[in-house]
Amino acid sequence: MTKRYGSASSAAVDDLSLEIADGEFVTLLGPSGCGKTTTLRCLAGLEVPTDGTITIGDRTVYSAGTGKFVPPEKRAIGMVFQSYALWPHMTVAQTVGYPLKLAKVPAAERLERIDEMLDRVHLLARKDDQAVALSGGQQQRVALARAMANRSSLVLFDEPLSNLDVKLRNSMRTQIRELHNELGTTSVYVTHDQEEAIALADRVVVMNAGRIEQVGTPRELYARPRNAFVADFMGFQNILPATVVTADSSSAVVELDGIDARIEMASDEPRAVGDALLVAFRASHVEVSLAGDVPGSIAGRIRNVTYLGTSLRVLVETANGVIRAQIDERDFGRYGPDDLVDGHPVSLRISPSHLVGLPAPDDDAHSEPIASTMTTRVPA
Repeated sequence: MTKRYGSASSAAVDDLSLEIADGEFVTLLGPSGCGKTTTLRCLAGLEVPTDGTITIGDRTVYSAGTGKFVPPEKRAIGMVFQSYALWPHMTVAQTVGYPLKLAKVPAAERLERIDEMLDRVHLLARKDDQAVALSGGQQQRVALARAMANRSSLVLFDEPLSNLDVKLRNSMRTQIRELHNELGTTSVYVTHDQEEAIALADRVVVMNAGRIEQVGTPRELYARPRNAFVADFMGFQNILPATVVTADSSSAVVELDGIDARIEMASDEPRAVGDALLVAFRASHVEVSLAGDVPGSIAGRIRNVTYLGTSLRVLVETANGVIRAQIDERDFGRYGPDDLVDGHPVSLRISPSHLVGLPAPDDDAHSEPIASTMTTRVPA
């Protein structure tokens, strides 16, 4: 599927191909402008693609080749918007029951479903209140109940938690996943928050500039990003250039450019001596020690320390630039009052098991094949 706007030189969604299984929870993850919301809106029928095909179950709802376009109200999907999109003149019950009324569900069944959904989102006692008079978190629960009341096989979420505070986001995240499991829906969820994506999804789709960078389970993306973009977006705070010093079929010893430190690491692809690559690792996997001539360590000086309650974030200047480290609360006692101050020399160590080898930028490539279809397998 492709979507272009006017005479724009680049596509908002560029030859995207994605297949979603019945009952799966898939998250589209990426920065602003990457195409994730446009993809969702094309799936909903709120945008008309420029090219390609969209199929829901065994039903084609858009085809550039045949000119077919099924409008959103006839796609039998539910959608939860970022802005809640509640009607100011309706009560909570009327809001949740509106899609059932449009679907001509009999009155008795409609009332039963309204009560069922409001009970699931813990708002049954507020059914007669005006929807817009509720708190932000309660309004989002009303929007969630409305999207699921018609028992749509496919439910779309467009960054629904971005307007809520941290505590409410965590609570709503759990509720969304529980409802997905209980009702057996297929869910497609847009977010720019990698923690939210990992917590909710069966699979995460990382997008960049309208294209897919990588698709995988949360564990796969968290542990084995396929390039620097995905690594950075999945929370690898350190990505450094390195050169292969020795290599065999199962491992490579690399030297970080400008730093006399060689570290053995697993290699998914054979590498030759002299190859340039990137080495990624998380701040939490960096061990900060007092300065000393420790083999395999990286020497540096503290540039900044930030107290975060349960941890310290430490920026260390090295010959290769800044390395970010994290010291957990349980380790605070290892350091004296003058050990972690600006300008103090330190040594950094990273376990080889925590290093991830990535292709250098010039041999980086998108993980998904170019195609012009978007298929969602859901019950017809």
